[in-house]
Amino acid sequence: MIWAEARGADGRGAIGRDGGMPWRLPEDLAHFKSTTWGAPVIMGRRTWESLPERFRPLPGRENLVVTRDSGYAAEGATVVASLEEAVARTAGVVRGEYEAHLQRLAEDSGASCQDPGAWPARAAWIIGGGRLYRAAMPIADELVVTRIELDVPDADTFAPGIGPEWELVDPGAPRVSKTGLGYRFERWVRR
Repeated sequence: MIWAEARGADGRGAIGRDGGMPWRLPEDLAHFKSTTWGAPVIMGRRTWESLPERFRPLPGRENLVVTRDSGYAAEGATVVASLEEAVARTAGVVRGEYEAHLQRLAEDSGASCQDPGAWPARAAWIIGGGRLYRAAMPIADELVVTRIELDVPDADTFAPGIGPEWELVDPGAPRVSKTGLGYRFERWVRR
């Protein structure tokens, strides 16, 4: 799973407000793209609808939208009724192009969380929103989290809690965005 979070009012990780992200962090968008490129992405209906139309579907990735609405249409994406169906559809995906992309990244930079090439290829990435993240926590084996140094007291969508079953294998180096926000990329794996 992959997400970016700031600090919510009650200590929970804030991931959204009013159907969007309450920050501007172009470095995180680039990180998200390079990490998920070539792999299927699984998202809920609200996440799909929050993407600007010009980015729907997310290019270079098979897009799966999870919704209980059997009549829902998401042009350019595959609509599925459940997380389980999405995972089953992506389990056998051939990831040669994705693995080649990750290998190129590994050859271009050092092996850190900043470098998705150092990570094992995933069958698919869960990309939101909050409800889908919580449902997927028991089956996920990796979390890529961007920690943003920002308070969002009026957030309305939150990341799932990361419990003791997870190990922080890369805390990421502190960085500063060209927008002035502090952030870091973390990588967690299931113990």
